[in-house]
Amino acid sequence: MVKNLWKKMSLGMLALAAVIAVSGCGDKAASPSPTPAATAPATQAPAKKTTYPLTVKDATGKDVTFEKAPERIVSVSPAETEALYAIGLGDKIVGVSDYDTYPAEAKSKPKMGSIMKPNVEAVIGAKADVVFTGISMKAATVEELRNVGVKMFKVEPKTLDDVMNNILLYGKITDKQEQAEKVVNKMKQDRQKVADAVKSVKPEAKKKVYLEFSPGWTVGGGEFLDELIQIAGAVNVASEAGVKGWSKVDEELIIKNNPNVILFAKGLIDDQTKKTLEAIISERKGWSQMDAVAKKQMFGVDNDLISRPGPRLTDALLEIAKAIYPDLVK
Repeated sequence: MVKNLWKKMSLGMLALAAVIAVSGCGDKAASPSPTPAATAPATQAPAKKTTYPLTVKDATGKDVTFEKAPERIVSVSPAETEALYAIGLGDKIVGVSDYDTYPAEAKSKPKMGSIMKPNVEAVIGAKADVVFTGISMKAATVEELRNVGVKMFKVEPKTLDDVMNNILLYGKITDKQEQAEKVVNKMKQDRQKVADAVKSVKPEAKKKVYLEFSPGWTVGGGEFLDELIQIAGAVNVASEAGVKGWSKVDEELIIKNNPNVILFAKGLIDDQTKKTLEAIISERKGWSQMDAVAKKQMFGVDNDLISRPGPRLTDALLEIAKAIYPDLVK
């Protein structure tokens, strides 16, 4: 499931110090005037610098120490690769997973294999100072790589705040704190834009939404996609029905909850049937009677945006919110 999912998600701008300008003019009268105050030069708060050695705990509970900013970085998670590029570390990346497609420069980096079980020889050969991995890799695999001398750092975000905090953490680890804060600040602005746009939606008027990110798979409570639906002012019918995490679709349950809107991964083709995900959903027995299908309220959302908990996750939020409430979210 996870492999299919991941194939295809600031604390504020650093303020300038105020310019103090005190002007005065001399007095030619017999009585001397005070010396005019000098105009203070414009000053800027010092850039944030990481103090090394730096020890941080990753998602496996392991303390990882960095003696200095990493010079050679491998990322075997598309979301982490996007985050590292976003904060200006493209020149430090010496390896990516086979599924890294964004930004375009990532496609030309040496390939390290799967997001779940990378090529050990390739990873070792990259001689990286650190290997970043995300939600697709199990903790046991992380430990296997550590056991052969690879310095691993895993994250496992469950919420949008987790994603933003991870980006800030990458900035601290790599001494790119200000760049990371700029990225996070933009994400916070996106979130606030959506929240402001849908704040007038009353609880009883919230639309019911069903999301399918891969053929036969949906998401329930406790994951970032469920949170995005909530931020967008809607109700995730899977979560409301008690579904937790990444889950196989209970077709009868979805029919019973009759969503007003269906969101699906745009452009996704099922390997077995060769049909688009939109066609698969539309052709399911009994689903044509649901409001979302009958009223043609089915909308494709960029697969990479909704499947990668990285810096573009709030772009996914904007797409989701516009699909659900096109009259409110512009």
